[in-house]
Amino acid sequence: MIILHGPSAVNSLADLSIRALISQRFSQILSGEPYDYDQHGYMIVVEPGDSIESLESETCCSILHNAFDDTHFGNSDFTPCFEALEEHSNCFEMLFILSDSGFGIELFIPKHSGINPDLLALCAEYAVPAMTAHT
Repeated sequence: MIILHGPSAVNSLADLSIRALISQRFSQILSGEPYDYDQHGYMIVVEPGDSIESLESETCCSILHNAFDDTHFGNSDFTPCFEALEEHSNCFEMLFILSDSGFGIELFIPKHSGINPDLLALCAEYAVPAMTAHT
């Protein structure tokens, strides 16, 4: 996983379309303010081979199970815990808001081979089409 603590880290991304989308998100979140981790949160680009366990450990967010009733993706009673999940042409964008102040973590899940198949299946089932120029 590539962890991006602030907009200055975005230029290290090889995928130009994901780089542009993340730059746009940082710009929208910051609205001209300087980046403050405690206020603005951070972003993660999922890489091939990343496990769900490692993503959940990094984010402290439930991805394939519901933290409140412990149902798992695939169960008919499962409800995901993310705030939003959008589908772009080359990736999925999953947002978790962790505090009332707006601190959040965004996961960008590329549609590449090697990405956890259960994560991609969850995204394919629950994502809504993105409403941005980077769809």
